Amino acid sequence: MSKVIYPGTFDPITNGHTDLIERASRMFDEVVVAVAYNSKKKPLFNVEERCELVRQATTHISNVSVTGFNYLLADFVRDQGATVVIRGLRAMSDFEYEFQLADMNRRLAPELESVFLTPSNHLSYISSSLIREIASLGGNVSEFVDPAVVAALKEKFREA
Repeated sequence: MSKVIYPGTFDPITNGHTDLIERASRMFDEVVVAVAYNSKKKPLFNVEERCELVRQATTHISNVSVTGFNYLLADFVRDQGATVVIRGLRAMSDFEYEFQLADMNRRLAPELESVFLTPSNHLSYISSSLIREIASLGGNVSEFVDPAVVAALKEKFREA
């Protein structure tokens, strides 16, 4: 059985993320979406909220599970019994950083392989930070994220 880990902050999950999860689900028997705590990024949603939004956005994909994690990715991948990590590349600007991460992960866990996927063209410009910014200014993000995310963003910015 092949298992892949798709780590990220997912603050919030976008249709670009979901596109990669759908495609990974056709390539691997099991996809574990690993939601990073990553307090350095000062996320809008806490990890439990982000996990729940990922679950809601991926209910149509039967071989996906979602979990939070707060330790070294290489160790998390080992703990999950996986050896492959999926990373998304939207633009060339992502490549250098992702290449560094892949090299470091390979150094920490030589058995770990990184597989890079690019989102569908019509989704390549979407990022969580852009979604948060548009939503914070009252913009409509419904074509970029799952309806559950739209509702959560509205609620979050109503509270602010």
